[in-house]
Amino acid sequence: MTINLKGIEGLSPEQIFQLKKPIKQGTKPFLEIIKSQLNEVNKLQNEASKIIQGFATGNVKNVHDVIIAMEKADISFNLMLEIRNKLIQSYQEIMRMQV
Repeated sequence: MTINLKGIEGLSPEQIFQLKKPIKQGTKPFLEIIKSQLNEVNKLQNEASKIIQGFATGNVKNVHDVIIAMEKADISFNLMLEIRNKLIQSYQEIMRMQV
């Protein structure tokens, strides 16, 4: 699928002004969203490690809790990895575009 992007030379002054508008109040910048999601993945990884250590020492008896914590951490990490891959792929595709 190809997306045709038009340069700003085809835009009217009003449309260019619309591009310069600041971000709406109440919305988070992209970087903050990424940071918060990375912190959440890190939190799940740490929780899984604590539960695994508790299971190894005998403090946690329910193996189901251990498996659930491990799977949550694994799924969140894999999702983060796929998002990173898509971001890198998008960046590389943009860099290949001819101006």
